[in-house]
Amino acid sequence: MEVYTIGFTKRKADEFFGALKQAVIKRLLDVRLNNSSQLAGFTKSDNLPFFLMEICAADYLHEPLLAPTKDILYAYKKRKGRWEDYEKSFMKLMAERRIEDKIDRRLFATPTVLLCSEAKADCCHRRLVLEYLQTKWNDLQVVHL
Repeated sequence: MEVYTIGFTKRKADEFFGALKQAVIKRLLDVRLNNSSQLAGFTKSDNLPFFLMEICAADYLHEPLLAPTKDILYAYKKRKGRWEDYEKSFMKLMAERRIEDKIDRRLFATPTVLLCSEAKADCCHRRLVLEYLQTKWNDLQVVHL
């Protein structure tokens, strides 16, 4: 199964939605802890479902189970923690939550993209979510938009 990831930071709306359309995305899975921040711009939770449907004919789902806790995020972002510590904490959290048992794999049968804020996937939890699920399900192919 091919699953995509995308971040909205440092992207204009036309680039963001253009990438989704080009990948023929039909579902956006929002994995942000806070999806209504003013910083979210065109990806705020009260606007994004409309834009997705109108521009891409895609559905919107918010899944906080796939987001870090406030404490993990705070230690990394506000206290300038190391990425390695964040990654270890978040991987442990996903294992404790047993996300592989709580997320329905059929969700990804439809062309789906995981959304977070980070511009690049290398230091973002959306990549970690899919890497974790890949170790459990063994059939995911990840594409970062």
